[in-house]
Order: sequence, then C-alpha cells, then structure tokens
Amino acid sequence: MSLHPTSIVDPKSKIHPSCKIGPYCVIGSEVELGEGCRLISHVAIEGPTKIGADNVFFPFTSIGLAPQDISYAGEPTRLEIGDHNTIREFVTITRGTVKGGGCTRVGSHNLIMAYTHIAHDCQVGSHIIMANAATLGGHVTVGDWATVGALCPVHHFVRIGTHAFIGGGTTITRDVLPFSKTSAERGTHAYGLNAVGLERHGFTKERIRKIHHAYRVLLASKLNTSQAIEKLKSEDDRGEDVEMLIRFIEASERGVIK
Repeated sequence: MSLHPTSIVDPKSKIHPSCKIGPYCVIGSEVELGEGCRLISHVAIEGPTKIGADNVFFPFTSIGLAPQDISYAGEPTRLEIGDHNTIREFVTITRGTVKGGGCTRVGSHNLIMAYTHIAHDCQVGSHIIMANAATLGGHVTVGDWATVGALCPVHHFVRIGTHAFIGGGTTITRDVLPFSKTSAERGTHAYGLNAVGLERHGFTKERIRKIHHAYRVLLASKLNTSQAIEKLKSEDDRGEDVEMLIRFIEASERGVIK
C-alpha cells in the first residue's frame, strides 16, 4: 500500500495493497477499501464503511461519519459505496440510522461534485451526476442515470426517478418523475421529457416516442393524474418504460412534480 507518513490508518481496517493514500488522511478501524482506491489528501473515513474498487476521493471529503440525525445514539450503522466513483472536494456522505434501515448506499460510476451532501439512509444508484452543493436529505432514493443540478436541496424521503434531470437551484419536495426535465424556472415544474439524455444513453426513437406520448398525457392533457394513469394503462403498446413510469407514480407517497 502506498501510504503517506502523515496519514493515520487504523490497523484493524482492511485496505487493499493497491490503494494510494495521500497526506493527512484518517481511516478508522471498520473501513474496507477495495482495489485501486485513491485518497488524494485530507480524507476522513470512518466505519462501518465498505468501499469498492477504483474510487477517487479528493481533499477534505468526510465519508462514513455518524449521521446528522438527533435520534442517532451511536448504533453500528453502515455506509456502502460501489466502484469507479469520483468524489470531489468537501463531499460528505454519512452512515445510516436504525430507523432508516441502517445503511446508506451509493452505487458505481457516479460523479459527486464538490460540497455535495448525501445524508443518512439515502439509496443512490449508478451513473449519477450530482453537481456542486447538491444536497440529499435523509432517506432519499436516486435512480440510475439521474442528474441533480448544482445547489439543489432535496427533501428527505423524496424519490428521484431514473434518467431524470433536475436543473440547478431547484428545491425538490416531491418525487421527480423518471425521464423528466424538472426546473425551478417559473416555479418548480416538470418541463417534459429528458430527450437529449435518453438519446445519449442509447434509447431508440421508438422507446423515446412512447415515453414522450406518456408525458403528453400526463402533463399536457386536461386529465388529472389518476385519469392520465388509467388512460396509459388502457393502451396496449405502452412499453416497459411507460410501465415503470406508471409504477413510480402509483408508489409515490409524497406526490410527484408535474
């Protein structure tokens, strides 16, 4: 292991020998670091925390520290992080709480930009971009391929759907629809389909057409949400993406942004 002499690594931690730990890092006893991880400098990691392979932590990140929850009483909750994540300066990711399932999870291939906060019990998927100072309250779920813009506060227990795009500075207090573009411009609304993002991620024109039709029914018709869902359910050729959109809306407890 490449370890700078100014760093402190608890001998009870499990660090893969291919890891590179730069100056002034502190790693606690219940931390596991997978193959090829790199801590540039001034990184603090406490546990129980399990981190996969090829993650890069930039200076002054705080990973796996106790949750910012007044009910937390020192229970041995966890943080799990996947592979190939880039975690930039001053990011904070806290462990879970007993009442929230006990584990905060972050997937793989994510870009988590500077000053982002991922709170206790969040379930963050893979291939996600969180721009500077995006903030997830506790128990937030973020679907794969979503983008959360800079300076976005996300209320606890909110769900952000897969392939959703949230514009910078948008306060999110309800669930964000999969495949949607949501912005605070002229009030927080869904402004239709994230078509550019879907094209970039390999969606066929036919898949995009079906999702676009569903969004016209949901957002541009005179039907309320329940009526729009029933109309979409009555269409035989709606496809798997629209089925997922319907299930997401029906499972919503906070309501969805339309």
